[in-house]
Amino acid sequence: MNDRPLVLVTVGTDFHKFDRLIGWVDRWVRDTGTDRVRCVVQHGASAAPEHAEARDMLDHAELLRLMGEAAVVVTHAGAATIGEARRLGRLPVIVAREPELDEIVDGHQIDFARRVAAKGLIELCDDEAALRARLDRVLADPAAFRLAAGDDAAAQAEAVRRTGELIDTLVAASRGEAAAPADVRGAAPEDEAWPSVTVVIATRNRPELLRTALDSVLAQDYPGDVRCLVVFDQSDPDKELESGDDHRGVRVIVNERAPGLAGARNTGILAADGDLVAFCDDDDVWLPGKLRAQAELLRADPAAELVCCGIQVAYDDTVVDRALDRTAVTFAELLRSRVTELHPSTFVLRRAALVNGIGLVSEEVPGSYGEDYEFLLRAARRAPVRNVPEVHVRVLWHKKSYFAQRWRTIAEALDWLLERYPEFRFVPPATGGSRGRSRSPRPRPGGGGPRCAGRAARCAPTGGSRAPIWRWPSPGGR
Repeated sequence: MNDRPLVLVTVGTDFHKFDRLIGWVDRWVRDTGTDRVRCVVQHGASAAPEHAEARDMLDHAELLRLMGEAAVVVTHAGAATIGEARRLGRLPVIVAREPELDEIVDGHQIDFARRVAAKGLIELCDDEAALRARLDRVLADPAAFRLAAGDDAAAQAEAVRRTGELIDTLVAASRGEAAAPADVRGAAPEDEAWPSVTVVIATRNRPELLRTALDSVLAQDYPGDVRCLVVFDQSDPDKELESGDDHRGVRVIVNERAPGLAGARNTGILAADGDLVAFCDDDDVWLPGKLRAQAELLRADPAAELVCCGIQVAYDDTVVDRALDRTAVTFAELLRSRVTELHPSTFVLRRAALVNGIGLVSEEVPGSYGEDYEFLLRAARRAPVRNVPEVHVRVLWHKKSYFAQRWRTIAEALDWLLERYPEFRFVPPATGGSRGRSRSPRPRPGGGGPRCAGRAARCAPTGGSRAPIWRWPSPGGR
């Protein structure tokens, strides 16, 4: 029985059912017999197969292991899965989801599959007979769908992935929908060491609040090492905060870059030596279990680069919990909304991805307003921002909040942001009134994306002028 070829079928995490593919495969397994073939089907929201081995979800590590063992990988036209299969030396067999059957929102999978099939990067099946013919080939030759020696699988897989991500982003942004991340949450290996963490706390003239924030970080029930870098911005450093503890150390440094929060954070990032880098504002508090929950997700998902969590907003005597009910936020979703639940005091990042990929916090944003949003956009362009749905950070909001009355600065900063992210053009315009918005017929941010832009436009003082706040460059230049 061990010499049976393995057929792996995976349909991802999309909430749309793909019963058509599951049914085709299951009938083939029934007719072929489980004594001749082993078939594992990850069916997600679809109906479970009766004859094949059913798995509703596979964690990323198990998915890769099964791909490496499979004689053939059968999947939908998802760029990430196609890329992973080719990287592992498999020529994927593809059945594209069809919008007419309510398997997906539109026909972009069909178009994408035809393009990559024309280049010989996949085997495309348009009907059940075509799929059966490919699966029968595995019985005759288990190596039929292994890539030939010399095939530049890694480079082609990356090209497929990037092309698919671009298509998914544009389609999702234009329709107000989000492309689901390729991977799913899973358990971390038990024998894997806990990564060390450097926590950057930027501060300026708030000694009491700073000590409360620092204590909440040092009190985390986290098995790995946690070192805090307290970065004093435009204020005298308090060296009494320093501690030489090997596992919960504190170091005090001074902002050596541009004055302000962005420069202070970057000073800390460049001085950090932990596997992970986390932010905590000097007036916020980490709740118990915060760091462990986020590190567990990073350990379980090697593709994740940035993890956030839910927040508890405290204002005067009012406390409100704000937490997302999902574990990932995509670039397309962030184009439509700032998603304020993704607060910087919740950020935990892989230092390698931060320094070598995402980059430092922008110090060019006018008035340093919105640099957190721009950072999220930049990170989400590379990989979905992962999220722990539970509340793990208490955020203090008060009347002295820096941007409470600086509407002109807010408007200038968002104008800067819109010019640097042309993807906002694909976000549908808001419905309703047009006060404070451009009358250009081109797609523009409003009720769709980002919502904060619309608020700033409505609240920004205009000095009596009725000119629109937002200025889009023309197709031929500015």
